[in-house]
Amino acid sequence: MEQLKGIPVSPGIAIGEVHVWQAEEAFNVSLRYVQEEDIPKEITRFEDALTRTRAEILDIRKKIARQIGRESSDIFNAHLMILEDRTLIEDVIALIKGKKIICECAFATVIQRYFTAFSQIDDEYLRERISDIKDVGRRLLKNLYGEKGAPPKFKQKGIVVAHDLSPSDTAMMDKDKVIAFITEIGGPTSHTAILGQSMEIPVVVGLDHVTSKITTGDTIIVDGTHGIIIISPDKETIEEYARLQKRFTDRITQLDEKLRDLPAETTDGHRIHVAANIEFHDELPSVISHGADGIGLYRTEYIYMNRLDLPSEEEQFQAYRQVVEKMDPQPVVIRTLDLGGDKFLSSLDVAREMNPFLGWRAIRFCLTRVDVFKVQLRAILRASVYGRLKIMYPMISNVYELRRANEILEECGAELKKEGLPFNPDMEIGAMIEIPSAAIISEILAKEVQFFSIGTNDLIQYCLAVDRVNEKIAYLYEPTHPAIIKLIKLVVDNGHAQNRWVGTCGEMSADPAIAILLTGLGIDEISTSPFVLPKVKKAIRSVSYQDCKRIADRALTFQTGEEVRKFLDEELKRIASDLVEE
Repeated sequence: MEQLKGIPVSPGIAIGEVHVWQAEEAFNVSLRYVQEEDIPKEITRFEDALTRTRAEILDIRKKIARQIGRESSDIFNAHLMILEDRTLIEDVIALIKGKKIICECAFATVIQRYFTAFSQIDDEYLRERISDIKDVGRRLLKNLYGEKGAPPKFKQKGIVVAHDLSPSDTAMMDKDKVIAFITEIGGPTSHTAILGQSMEIPVVVGLDHVTSKITTGDTIIVDGTHGIIIISPDKETIEEYARLQKRFTDRITQLDEKLRDLPAETTDGHRIHVAANIEFHDELPSVISHGADGIGLYRTEYIYMNRLDLPSEEEQFQAYRQVVEKMDPQPVVIRTLDLGGDKFLSSLDVAREMNPFLGWRAIRFCLTRVDVFKVQLRAILRASVYGRLKIMYPMISNVYELRRANEILEECGAELKKEGLPFNPDMEIGAMIEIPSAAIISEILAKEVQFFSIGTNDLIQYCLAVDRVNEKIAYLYEPTHPAIIKLIKLVVDNGHAQNRWVGTCGEMSADPAIAILLTGLGIDEISTSPFVLPKVKKAIRSVSYQDCKRIADRALTFQTGEEVRKFLDEELKRIASDLVEE
């Protein structure tokens, strides 16, 4: 039995078998041999797949040329050149013949050689062609596999262990079979942490070299509340943690049953809107069962992931409409496409960047790729007539971006009106405040929108210069840093001065002690993972608004985040001791 300590990012306890998740699983093809007489059949399968893949790319190129223009469709020429590369084709056929292996394995072996060769070239443009090779490789393997090309399925429920988990990795998993996540890298607000909370499962990150210590099939315990991993536990330890697991589950259930239908209202009648963050439609039952007042952040980029084409307007419209109708009359705030950072789409020719969180992402991407942006905006507008839909733009850094985004939205509205398609012309428009510059000029930005949503995950990252997915500096990621508290206060005051409501949608809102602080700072809405909403409600319902303001005023006087954290923990213990983690 061995115990490891990592960073706790999603509470709870899981006991089960490990499934080690390998990156780029699409190219990790199991070695299989064929009989001599079956070699011609394998070569034919490979050549047929080449033909089908080439036809698919030509078809996509035609559609892009028709919809956007000939110049934009030329990006697929590189894909066609790869498929027609005689050296690649002959190398694959030679491997099939020489090693007597299946064509999938031969192709994966050759394509991996290309990855290695291109990654070592001292030319930025050529290195970036790796993304083209991978895209073609995935498409061709999908045609080779047929139905076998579906995302990997777990045979039974288990704990996923990985070096890292990208959004596209987790989006393709069979989530019903995952009971916990463990990763070697990542911080408190990494994608893995956020997904774990949305799935209501324990997550521990920052466990260096854990994949070398655990293998598929091992039994482990994951304590997501305290960041503890126990490898090969003995019977007594399993029984002890099983009891703790039941106590944790019972406690959450009791809070749900008691608070589900009650508002987040202080003892002196001040109401806070508590909403949920979601990524997938199938999270709606959790949103409703935990008593959310609506959806404060609907992350739409997951509709774009793990596919070889872009989602159509109709497909997006149906997805948004389904969520809006299900939540009606509660509001739904949709965040427009937040591509970049740790989220990349195989269907777009977007090269990896040295500093992706500071690069071509979110609203910057959308204002450059207006063709992609307008498809989404039209779908959102069409869905707006089916409930209380609101829209917000991510990563706003200046007033130009906001005005340009609104201009494009108005263009989409004019198009829909001309086509006779209904939409709500009075849909509320908001800006996400995630960059210090946006917080500082929030007085100006407030005149352009109807609300602000403070994305605290990125605001903390950018303000404190702390990569929020880097486990080595996770200790510097301080939601209670005085600079963060003062920026939030500034945004709230500037928003309220223009009669704009102000919410938060970052993970710091999941902390009951910080929820009390945010209430005192004047925040109107707190949006976080559905799983933690009952605890947030409990905290707010246990204190007066006057006391919240006193706590906020006192917190603003401290000089360090550690002092603020200690003060808030003491106040929470006084106000609602049963919410203090053991």
